[in-house]
Amino acid sequence: MAELGKGVTAGKLALNVQKRLSRAQEKVLQKLGKADETRDTAFEELVASFNKQMTEGTKLQRDLKAYLAAVKAMHDASRRLQDCLADMYEPDWFGKEEMDALVEEMIEKEMDNNLEDTDTLWLDYHQNLTDKALLCMDTYLAQFPEIKSRIAKRERKLVDFDSARHHFSSLQKGKKKDEAKIAKAEEDLGRAQKIFEELNVELQDELPTLWDSRVGVYVGTFQSLAGHQEKFHKEMSKLSQNLNDIMTKLEEQRQLKKDATAATKKVDDAKSEEANHSESTSPAPKSSVTNGSDADLPPGFLYKVKAVHEYTATDNDELELKVGDAVLVLAFDNPDEQDDGWLLGVKESHWSQKKDISAKGVFPENFTQKV
Repeated sequence: MAELGKGVTAGKLALNVQKRLSRAQEKVLQKLGKADETRDTAFEELVASFNKQMTEGTKLQRDLKAYLAAVKAMHDASRRLQDCLADMYEPDWFGKEEMDALVEEMIEKEMDNNLEDTDTLWLDYHQNLTDKALLCMDTYLAQFPEIKSRIAKRERKLVDFDSARHHFSSLQKGKKKDEAKIAKAEEDLGRAQKIFEELNVELQDELPTLWDSRVGVYVGTFQSLAGHQEKFHKEMSKLSQNLNDIMTKLEEQRQLKKDATAATKKVDDAKSEEANHSESTSPAPKSSVTNGSDADLPPGFLYKVKAVHEYTATDNDELELKVGDAVLVLAFDNPDEQDDGWLLGVKESHWSQKKDISAKGVFPENFTQKV
C-alpha cells in the first residue's frame, strides 16, 4: 500500500510538472507570436476593477487600524493628563473658611466622576469603531484572497485551453494523421474548455457584484465612523465643560479667599488707626460697651455693622444677611475659633425683640460695613 501511495504521488507530481512545462511553452509561443492567445477584454476590465477595489479596500483597512491606534494613544495620553490633574487637586485649595466640608466633598466627587466618565467615553468610542467600522472592513476584505486565487486559476486554465486547442489544431493539419491521437487531443480540448468556461462564468457573475458592493461598504463604514465621532465629541464637549466649570469654581474660591484676606487686613488697619485715635482723644472707652454689661447691648458686644451685600448661609452656624441688615458684632468665646475674614454677631432686630443671642452666627466681614 505504501508503494502504491508513493506511485500515485509520483504520478501526480509528474503530471503537475508536465502541466507547468506545457503552460510555459505555450506562453513562450504566444509571446513570440507563433501561437494566438485567447483574449477577453471585458473580463480583463473586471480584473482591473477587482485589483483596484482590493487595493483601495486594503488601504482603507490599514488607515482604519492606524486611526484606532491613534485613538488608543490619545486615550492613554488623556488618561495620564486626567490622572495628573487628580493627583495635583488638593482639597485645602478651597479652604474651610470659604466652603464647608459638604460642598468640598461634592466638588471633589464631581471631578472624580468627570474623570471616570471621560475614561469610559474613550473606551466606548474605540470599541464602537472597532466593532462597527474595522470588523466590517475585515469581513469585506476576507473574500478577496479566495477570488484572487480563482482569477489566477482561470488564467492558468486559459493557457491550458489554448495549449490544448493548438495541439489539436496541429494534429488535424499534420500530413500523417493519427486518429487515436486526434481523438485524445479533442477529448483533452473539451475537458480544458469545460474547466475554463466554468471558472470564467462564475467570475463573470461574481466580479461585477463584488465591484458594486464596495459602495455600500464604504457608505456603511464612513457613516459609522462619522456617527460615532459626532457622538463622542458631543459627549466629550459636555465633560470638558464640566471640567472647565470645576476649574472656574476653584478660581472663584481662590479669589474669594484672597478678597477676604485683603478685607480683613483693611479692617485690622482701620481698627488700629481708630484705637490710636481713641487713645489720643479719650481716656478710656465706656465699660458698658466693651464688656457688654449695658442692659441694652448683648454680652461681648464690640461694635455694629451694616450688610452691604446679601449673604446666603451654607451652614447652621452661619448668619444669613440681607442688604441693610444691622448686626451687633460679638466677641468670640474662644479667640482661636475665629477664622480670618469672619465675624460673630447677632442681628440687631432679633436682639431688640428677644434679648438673647441664641440666633448668633458667623458671617464674612467683607459683606458688611462698620457703622
